[in-house]
Amino acid sequence: MPIYAYRCDSCAFQKDHLQKLSDPVLSTCPECGASSYAKQVTAAGFQLKGNGWYATDFKGGSTSTPAPAKTESPPPCAGGTGTCAGAAANTGAAASASTGACVGS
Repeated sequence: MPIYAYRCDSCAFQKDHLQKLSDPVLSTCPECGASSYAKQVTAAGFQLKGNGWYATDFKGGSTSTPAPAKTESPPPCAGGTGTCAGAAANTGAAASASTGACVGS
């Protein structure tokens, strides 16, 4: 059920009311009795009850720790040091080219 903020224009009394969407809008101030009690435009507020997905997934924050990031250097063919076997084949290193491995520098 949504929580609505109300304010009286006569006495400046403010209060939040928990109401169903089908409930009528309140117009009488509970403090002074004037009929200038009006709903304010505010951010949406609501209460979650029960044991749904929000209680198990989001309600107490994260309890697991993220895995540490892997820091692997790229192979020589992908921007590291050295040359690829294919590049070595073009320069005359046929033995390295037949294995398909990178050749360090």
